[in-house]
Amino acid sequence: MAEQHVSIRVDPADIDWSVTLGRLDRLLRVKTTPIGMKMFASVDEMEAVQKIRRPHDVHTADQIVSMASRLNWTVGITGRDLVGAQCQAVLGLGGQDDEWYSGRHMAGVWFETPEDAAVHQAAMDVVPNGSYQAMAVSPLSTGRLAPPDICLVYATPGQMIILINGLQWSGYKKLDWGCVGESACADSWGRALATGEPSLSLPCYAERRYGGVPDDELLMALRPEHLVQAIEGMEALSRNGLRYPIPPYGIQTDARAGLGVSYGDR
Repeated sequence: MAEQHVSIRVDPADIDWSVTLGRLDRLLRVKTTPIGMKMFASVDEMEAVQKIRRPHDVHTADQIVSMASRLNWTVGITGRDLVGAQCQAVLGLGGQDDEWYSGRHMAGVWFETPEDAAVHQAAMDVVPNGSYQAMAVSPLSTGRLAPPDICLVYATPGQMIILINGLQWSGYKKLDWGCVGESACADSWGRALATGEPSLSLPCYAERRYGGVPDDELLMALRPEHLVQAIEGMEALSRNGLRYPIPPYGIQTDARAGLGVSYGDR
């Protein structure tokens, strides 16, 4: 696993999600349910999750994620439940063969040439095949994934920058992300599962068309302990008067009085 961008201060198994989500709501007021995602080595382990739902139809991974974040369901899948290799490959539940890496299915659709499509496929962050047979998503409030591998938080750009500021409050490091364009789930849950690093994405066309992600939402995927650290950081910033919602100060107003509140004689 890659070096973590932020330090870890809490055992995920010890997180009280009722308290943690209450803190998050007071700080950011996100409208979409924060959810967890967990990978399973066997289908039996996934199906043992309390009140797990199994899809009857074939879906995109974006739809499965949104069943948890938009409908508050707990849903479990295998690679066979997903519409094709693109969704399977990001989660390490299939795909990732020569045909998938060729990108031929995306050439002329999303990319001008087969060469462009192949470069896109190689650029995606994916969970390696072979370790897992199933995946489940569930609202964090249920505590059913005990604990999840990663958390998914949908938020507006204004909310998201405060969340990022919270991550950087202590043990500061610059956070670097990329954008593969289409298949941006590789930038969020693919990257977070594969590397353990907090991972921000611009949800792609498929996430918005099939997953119902609104125009104004970004997606942060991060480990449970990193979410707690972000919350602690946001609480510290809030005590300094730096909080969400961010009140506009006025584009023609003398900025010195406003800055003086934050910085004083610094």
